[in-house]
Amino acid sequence: MTNSLRPHSYQRTPLPQEAAPTPPTPRAEEPGQQASTPPAPSVPAGQKPKQRDAFFDNAKYLAIVLVAMAHSWEPLTDSSRTAEALYMVVYTFHMPAFIVISGYFSRSFDMRPDRLKRLITGVAVPYVIFEIAYTLFKRWADDDPTYDFSLLDPWYLTWFLIALFVWRLSTPLWKLVRWPIPLSLAVATLAAVSPDIGDDLDMQRLLQFLPFFVLGLCMKPEHFQMVRHRSVRIASVPIFACALVFAYWAAPRMTSVWFYHRESVQELGAPPWTGPVMTLALFGCSVVLVSCFFAWVPRRHMWFTVLGAGTLYGYLLHGFLAKGSRFWGWFDNEWLHKPLGEIAVTVIAASVVTVLCTPPVQRAFRFAMEPKMAWAFRKDPAEQARSRTTTAA
Repeated sequence: MTNSLRPHSYQRTPLPQEAAPTPPTPRAEEPGQQASTPPAPSVPAGQKPKQRDAFFDNAKYLAIVLVAMAHSWEPLTDSSRTAEALYMVVYTFHMPAFIVISGYFSRSFDMRPDRLKRLITGVAVPYVIFEIAYTLFKRWADDDPTYDFSLLDPWYLTWFLIALFVWRLSTPLWKLVRWPIPLSLAVATLAAVSPDIGDDLDMQRLLQFLPFFVLGLCMKPEHFQMVRHRSVRIASVPIFACALVFAYWAAPRMTSVWFYHRESVQELGAPPWTGPVMTLALFGCSVVLVSCFFAWVPRRHMWFTVLGAGTLYGYLLHGFLAKGSRFWGWFDNEWLHKPLGEIAVTVIAASVVTVLCTPPVQRAFRFAMEPKMAWAFRKDPAEQARSRTTTAA
């Protein structure tokens, strides 16, 4: 196979007109990330505070399940063409879907002190904590005591946190320019043909995934309404079927490393002209499949909706098991490479990440994912004034 380069009532509630950035699905974002809801703002008496929208929590939960399932398929792809095809299709849209949601919930971001604080405590601090934790884990589990600590070289899943941090800081710029999506695609294309960018902050991924974040910034509630049309749902079925057939054909003919967006085309052994072609082609394919995915996300409250607030927890914590399973040789068992074994692995991965998104796990690890850190920040006079005004009212 081709995985040699793998990386380490029908009454619907309308979509919100404007949502505050949830701590990457991270608070609204990280792969799921932003796992928790930002503090609810004070509202005038007699008005109900805005509630989380079930559609986005459902989308984040389903996407994080796909992330965990894809990670469990990775060791199976060398011996299973079907697993490779499923892997390629899921990798086409699961991270782009997360990033689009992250961009959408970043639309109101500016350099206001309270939003900067939330960015630091909800993204930057978890990045530092888990970069250190993953490094210690690799030293122990992989018997590699010399593996270096480096906050400039994200390991495994932490790349998304640092990327989200930079993307969100750049939000005012993308809201200023006239053609943000074409400009972001140009940036991604230049990155794809620039091998000298290097590995600091996983800059290739940061820049090559950038168009999806900018796309989310440009989206409005009505765009999500559009993909909910019955015609889109119906069309999504043959589209997904065609994607699976094409992936099954392509599995032995191309490397799925293209979907990671972590290397330039030169590093992949491809000529420079493939940079623009693959950047635009993969962006188009991802947008189509993300739309098909959103078309089938339930909008009403489901049993798993509450788990959408914990996707950052599931994302970062399941990485220890995903990597540990490789370090400890769990996939050396031949039975796991047979159809029943592949199904079992898939069910276990989905179940584990579901448990990791639950409220008890959130409470246990909130100190690392969403630290308050009031001691680290000055009190903002404007924020204090707003608080006094609200209290007086």
